Parts: sequence; structure tokens; C-alpha cells
Amino acid sequence: MSRYYYDLHIHSCLSPCADNDMTPGNIAGMATLAGLQLVALTDHNSARNCPAFFAAAKRNGIIPIAGMELTTAEDIHVVCLFERLEDALAFNDEVDRLRVRVPNREDIFGEQILVDDEDREVGRESDFLSNATQISLDEVPSLVSSFGGFAFPAHIDREANGIIATLGTFPEDTGFSCAELHDPEKETEYRKTYPALRSLRLVSDSDAHYLWDIRDKIVFADLPDEPYSGEFVRHQFFRWLRGELP
Repeated sequence: MSRYYYDLHIHSCLSPCADNDMTPGNIAGMATLAGLQLVALTDHNSARNCPAFFAAAKRNGIIPIAGMELTTAEDIHVVCLFERLEDALAFNDEVDRLRVRVPNREDIFGEQILVDDEDREVGRESDFLSNATQISLDEVPSLVSSFGGFAFPAHIDREANGIIATLGTFPEDTGFSCAELHDPEKETEYRKTYPALRSLRLVSDSDAHYLWDIRDKIVFADLPDEPYSGEFVRHQFFRWLRGELP
């Protein structure tokens, strides 16, 4: 059993609102300096920079998690995570099919840069990534699960695109068993205020859009890790997220 510090919500240069210095290589390097061991890349409505992030994580000794910050039809952000890179990319294809296509205006929204394993630009996403998809909130848990993933509402303590700010509360019976706070110090307050949260796992992540947003190690999970491998620890972490481990 060992302690693993995590950050499950980081944007790369593919997200239009993220800094162009947020390349997978730079993210992995900064995460190493921050003392993190488990790190997820979660661009808006896309997982296409995750392969480059997996390569960068391997070079830096980080256990990578492939992910996406999905925008639902209600304009609520949901973090979607996958144990296997190939499952994240298959989910990416499904989201692509259900995106609402609007041409990106780089002068307004920002660039959406795709990179290779060495952080070299190999293309740009032409349609704006951050807008709402056709996927409703109540569809998300089962849809993500069908691709082998795990989902939870993002930054529920924020006004912009948070489930509580959008719906006025955290509803019962959402199908989610986990939720994300941006500020971990709000956990007691939010569990007290919203009864539906009392039985959920609450995680806290940086939602980093700039390299300096990536937090030094704060939040952690204690995980079984013998016999050690990155795949084994990642699997145990998903068990922890699902509430199968204390």
C-alpha cells in the first residue's frame, strides 16, 4: 500500500482556453516537479492529445490517465476518465459524432493544437471544442461506462458550467458516484449543504489551463501496488474512484 498524489483535470494546448505552452511534455514535466504520480489529461470534448501525453508521462515516470472534459447538452462539465487509452479514443469518436459543429475563431476563442510525441504541432482542430454536445447529463454515466470509463461532474463548487450552479442543486439519483471540488477545503460545507453528496467520493483537481495552475501535491489516494506496475496502480485507482477501496 502506497500513497499516490493525483490531478485528474488538466487541459492541454488542444483546449482553446488553455495556454499554448500546455503541451503534453510540459504538463508531464511540471507534474513531476509538483510531486504528482497519477495525472489525467482532460481537454474539452476531445482525447486526441492523450497519446502524446502517454508518451510524455512514460518519459517522466508518471502514471497517465486518458480523459476528457465533456460538455453536456445542459452546458455542464463532466470529467470522463478511462483506464485504457484505446477506450478513451473510441469514446472520443463517439463524442465527435455528437458534437455541435461550430467553426473555431482562433482570434476569439484561442488555438486548438494537436501535437505528436515530441510536442511538435501536427494539426489543429477546426471546430470549436468547448461548446455543448448533444449528450444530456443523465446519459453520461452509462455512456462513459459503456466505453470502459468513469465519469463525475466537474468543479461543482464553481459558477461556470458546474452542475450546482446550472441546476440549482446536486440532484439525487444522477447515476454518478463521485464529484469534483476545485477547492478541497469546501468538502465539509458541500456535504452538509447537498445531501446527495454525502454518499459520493469527492475528489479535488486543479483544472489547470496554464503550467503554473498545476498544483503541488495536495490530494491523494492510498492504493495497493504490489506487484508494481503502472497499469496495476491505475486499475486500483479506478477501483478507489468507484468506491471499491476505502
